[in-house]
Amino acid sequence: MFTSRNLVLATVMALPIAALAVPNTSDTRLLSEPALSQDHIAFIYAGDVWLADQNGRDVRRLTSDVGEKSNPVFSPDGQTIAYSANIDGNTDVFILPIAGGIPRRLTWHPGQDLVQGFTPDGSQVLFTSPRVASNNRYRNLFTVPVGGGVETKLEIPNAARATFSPNGRAIAYNPTSPAFLQWKRYRGGLNSIIWLFNRDTQAVERIPQPASRVNDVDPMWAGDKVYFRSDRDGEFNLYVYDVRSKSINQLTRHTDFPVLNASFAGGRILYEQAGYLHMLDIILARLAASGWQSASVPTLACRVSAGCAERNIFATRRYRHRARGWLLNSEATSSRFRRKRAISVI
Repeated sequence: MFTSRNLVLATVMALPIAALAVPNTSDTRLLSEPALSQDHIAFIYAGDVWLADQNGRDVRRLTSDVGEKSNPVFSPDGQTIAYSANIDGNTDVFILPIAGGIPRRLTWHPGQDLVQGFTPDGSQVLFTSPRVASNNRYRNLFTVPVGGGVETKLEIPNAARATFSPNGRAIAYNPTSPAFLQWKRYRGGLNSIIWLFNRDTQAVERIPQPASRVNDVDPMWAGDKVYFRSDRDGEFNLYVYDVRSKSINQLTRHTDFPVLNASFAGGRILYEQAGYLHMLDIILARLAASGWQSASVPTLACRVSAGCAERNIFATRRYRHRARGWLLNSEATSSRFRRKRAISVI
């Protein structure tokens, strides 16, 4: 008897081999949760942690065990990656050298432990967990030694996302979990705010928001600047807060899809947007924010995607100030790479 199942099977068998689905290595999307070090980028793809050089070469898969991975971060020296993984039915903290090997598990509590970063000296991993919270609505901050040991609860009452200041004496954090994941452009009483907590004085400073409320999330502290994502202009973009001058400047202006996870290192921010990874040069972005416009390139962010066309990643950029009319040449290193790799910057 000839059934519809036979018809489908016959149709598939009749297709030429070239017509069957094959991986698209020229436009891979869904690279998510990026992490950045001085020399490498890491990201989550198909539930595993992947690593590549910043120039797009030497792409390799670091994890292959069963279970979803998330929240990868580099140690300060760039030689270790900490991440969360749902292994054996529970999400815990793991670390793995960038050279590869067997992941080492650092936490064993049944609460969901989500990696946030490292302490500035790289000796401990910072993570959030609801293990001692009054209810599942809140999380607390903990550190655990990279060599293993007992976790230490930090003094902040509640935190959903957090990062240390460069000297470790302050913490930038979101006190509550994001409500905007359920309600886009949420402006209710649980809008996301960023507090800057001084561990010496116990004082807190709030990154200013307009009276109408916005959502500020994912702080990244570098020097006297705190970079973060915000929907204060409608769609989520990258902003910077100057701790000294108390000023806020917008760094990216995406209008189609939101800027998602972001990571800072070496004067650059690697972030996720529209399924791709983008690299933002902070120095050039500051020039644009202060009135300089590119005279030769349309955007300050380079896109990181799969498949490589041989081209210069960075070239000389000429900037003209909108008000003063001055010209500035910004020299950057030219880098080329070949088509035989999986990740590129274009």
